This record gives sequence, C-alpha cells and structure tokens, in this order.
Amino acid sequence: MRWNIIMDSSCDLLPESSQNGGVQISSVPFIISVGKTDFVDDERLDTSVMLNAMEQCPEASHTSCPSPQGWINEFERADQSIAITISSKLSGSMNSAMLAKEMVLEQHPEKKIAVLDSRSTGPELALCVEEMKKQIDSGADFETVVSCASAFLQKTKVMFALSSFNNLVKNGRMSKIAGFVARKLGMWGIGLGSEEGTIEIKGKARGSAKAIAMLLENMRENGFSGGKVMISHCQNPAFAEKLKSKIQELWKNCDVRILPTRGLCSYYAERGGLILSY
Repeated sequence: MRWNIIMDSSCDLLPESSQNGGVQISSVPFIISVGKTDFVDDERLDTSVMLNAMEQCPEASHTSCPSPQGWINEFERADQSIAITISSKLSGSMNSAMLAKEMVLEQHPEKKIAVLDSRSTGPELALCVEEMKKQIDSGADFETVVSCASAFLQKTKVMFALSSFNNLVKNGRMSKIAGFVARKLGMWGIGLGSEEGTIEIKGKARGSAKAIAMLLENMRENGFSGGKVMISHCQNPAFAEKLKSKIQELWKNCDVRILPTRGLCSYYAERGGLILSY
C-alpha cells in the first residue's frame, strides 16, 4: 500500500479503501469505559448500547486514547502515512502517535510519516481527511499533502450543541441541580473550539430553534461565506437535518453532509447533541 491516512476514532468517518487500492483510510480506536464495561470505538461499536450503559450507570465514565501499538500497526502498512488526532489539549492520542512514529522510523527510516494535531474533534477531522484524499488523488506528493492539510486545519472551525448534561454532572463539572433545571427547561449548551484546541462555552439557548440560531450567528461572526460543512449528530438526525436546511437557506453554495457520531464523539456530545465544522 502506498498511502495510509490514519485517524483516531474521534473522527466520525469510518475506515475505507480507494477503488484503485492506492489510499487506505484507517482508524485506531479509543476505549470508552462505563462501569465495568469497556467499549472499543471501532466500526463494530453499537453506540446505542454504549449510550444506554452511560445513562444507566451512576458513576462517571472515562476514555483511554489509542495505544502506540495501534498507531505502529498502521504506520507499518504503508510507504507514506499521515495520522490526524483529536486535539492534543483534550487527549494523549497525539503523543501516542508521535511515539509510534519515532519507533517505526527507527526500524524503517525509508518510510514517510507525519502526525497532525487537529486541535479539534469529530467532523473537522472528517473534512481534513477528505481534503487529504483529494490532494493525493490529484497527484500531490507527501510534503504537499501534509502542508495543505496543516493549512486547511488553520482555517476550519468547530462548534457543538449539547442537550444532555449527564456527563458534566457525573464528572463534577456541573451541579446536579443545574443539570436538572437545564434539562427541564430544554436548555442547550453552545460551545466553540478555540484556536489552541480547547473547548470554550459560548452560551446557552432555550429550545432547538434558538440553539440553531446561535450556531448560525457564530458562523456569520466567523466570516463563513459558503463551502463545505460537516454535521455530526448523536442519535438526532432530525435536528441535524433542520440545521442543514437553515444553513443552505442562508448560504446557497454550501455542500452540507451529515454523519452519525462514532463512540468518542457520542460520549462527549451525549444523546441528542451535535458537532458542526466548516
């Protein structure tokens, strides 16, 4: 295999191969631990089962990033590999990938390997993976693909809308009373990804219509004028479709795609939530 684009499972795309066999899109999984059960975030994961377990478990759940061996296995499969990880401010996944890169290059110095810190999660990684695939298919060399991907990540943005606050309550980041009131009032928490790769809370909205309005307003404030948009939703396709429709009403030249969240983004967004990137 000539090329391998490797994402950790914070990216909501699933692994795939190009028709000519020259490019593989691979994934290394996080582990989501709920009570005494470990859920491996691969293509076999049933997110509904995981979410049910999370909602029924009174204890805080936690995640574990991919091991260096998972990255090593993927780097060894191709002549040229590009890894993209969840923000290094949110997880040790990038450090794990960097360690794996060093170990593989010690044994195979002829290989080309790059590791990209997305400073994001979910659909923003998906947009970047698709951009890299486009560059490779156009005949770009390794250095060009890496440079274009790095520049691409400087321009893209990520936002999220949460309608459930169970994880925040269980992890002590929100009081039980505040979580209960927010749920009863139909409150949504609206957040943004910072340039450093952290999550910043922008505000709250009562009801899905106001949540969508706030998301659209932030897109305007960030200078969005059309292009590709990716929406990942956690068991809430109707809300994602409504947001897609509103985006296309305002910006006619938009290519908007909708994906279901995989395990890790389902863990963070919780049932009903979504993550938006453009």
